[in-house]
Amino acid sequence: MATDTEAPSRSLAARRWLLDYGVFVLFGTIAAAGIYLFLSRDAEFAHRLLEDERYWMLAMFALFVLEGAMLLYFAPSESLVPVALFAVGRSPEDIAVVVGIAVLGATVGQYLLFLLAKRGGRERLLERPWFRVSEERLNRFDGWFDRWGPLVVPVSNSLLFTRGMLTVPAGFAEMDDRQFVALSALGTLSFELVLAGLALGVFEFLGI
Repeated sequence: MATDTEAPSRSLAARRWLLDYGVFVLFGTIAAAGIYLFLSRDAEFAHRLLEDERYWMLAMFALFVLEGAMLLYFAPSESLVPVALFAVGRSPEDIAVVVGIAVLGATVGQYLLFLLAKRGGRERLLERPWFRVSEERLNRFDGWFDRWGPLVVPVSNSLLFTRGMLTVPAGFAEMDDRQFVALSALGTLSFELVLAGLALGVFEFLGI
């Protein structure tokens, strides 16, 4: 029979396991369900599913949440908007929807990571197996935030190789939540607009 001290320790262990591996279990389950769904149905069903805006918009939003939270290990973030435009369409309405979902999803993902850094602290975040930023790199970006302040958040989000890297230092510095969300979204908007423009230019050049 469990003692009074065993129950809290088990609860703490379960919480730690959930923080460490819950995200892998969640998205692994979703991926497995998606693969099973497509393999167990005919091609016509898959085609109808992709044509339904509700499904591809939800899938795209989930991908951008992963991208914003720095959990998109299987695809480069700069490929998402071009691929979406190629698959969905290139009308002004299509571009607005794709970019809007990209900004919303990535901002949600970055905000979740920001909150984890803000409330959990450096050591807890570095212990998470899904957080793949070394302490050396994190120290460098900490220095950027210390030097330039909150304005470095939208600037870094607008650049290819630093995108999202100031999310965690902003959380460590206990930046205001609303300010972070606004500046994060602004940087993501500029990044995705540039990507969309480049993608449309390439599509036109290649005639596709």
